[in-house]
Amino acid sequence: MRILHTMLRVVDLEKSLAFYTQVLGMKLLRQKDYPEGRFTLAFVGFGDESSEAVLELTHNWDTKSYELGTAYGHIALEVDDVYVACERIRAAGGNIVRPAGPMKHSTTVLAFVEDPDGYKIELLTAKRAD
Repeated sequence: MRILHTMLRVVDLEKSLAFYTQVLGMKLLRQKDYPEGRFTLAFVGFGDESSEAVLELTHNWDTKSYELGTAYGHIALEVDDVYVACERIRAAGGNIVRPAGPMKHSTTVLAFVEDPDGYKIELLTAKRAD
């Protein structure tokens, strides 16, 4: 077994695609409209779906807003350097909601960014083998 994808409902598909591809550097892997159901599915990720977990962005054409709820936490992304990633994301117009720095009560360096719908994405430095 393996994780295939995580689905996020998005209000503005073009804004979300721009964020995930231009700001975070993912690729649009596939996209399909379902006119009878009035929705579009777009799959984005860093690698091919055959070997990598990806995000499914679901755009329901007639929905103008969503409540994120209290159960959603975040998506975590591994980066080479959290500080550098934050600067790149900020320069690309991304919203850094927790600047890079050590986690409380730990030495783990992390940061949080927010997508156009308010979903939180944690950035963590890749662990190095000693």
